Amino acid sequence: MGHFHKESQTCCFFRAVIVMFMGEYNHTIDAKGRLIIPSKFRESLGEEFVITKGLDGCLFVYDNQEWNAFEEKLKALPLSRKDNRQFARFFLAGAAQVEVDKQGRILIPGNLREFAGLQKDVVMVGVASRIEIWSREKWEALQEDEDEAMEDIAERMSELGLGI
Repeated sequence: MGHFHKESQTCCFFRAVIVMFMGEYNHTIDAKGRLIIPSKFRESLGEEFVITKGLDGCLFVYDNQEWNAFEEKLKALPLSRKDNRQFARFFLAGAAQVEVDKQGRILIPGNLREFAGLQKDVVMVGVASRIEIWSREKWEALQEDEDEAMEDIAERMSELGLGI
């Protein structure tokens, strides 16, 4: 009599958790450069995350998973192109791993505070896969400029299939 052995196959499924940041929060940064991170953002960011120079004069904040994915994309850029080297250098040279303290604050390094012009009043904005940190003055100026241009922008987005 033969024995039939059924091989069991175990599959491992990795569930990718997609974090979506949204909303606008106003806070102040203290004299030491500490900033309270809203609890809504802390829940998704975790206790440690990355902050770096952003575009348009703000700072970008990424959870570790999103930052690792961004780093991999930067590593894949051909180094033979000067603009690729500059792009990677811009984001990586200023990047810092930050940790949330018991009061829900992070310490923003001085070079990043200076880059973004952060002195007292700060606006944190959820923008899909990242958070942006703005000085309130820059944020308000940006809002005025974008409000005026939004109809033209919306028309171009509609051409890309993102119409509302």
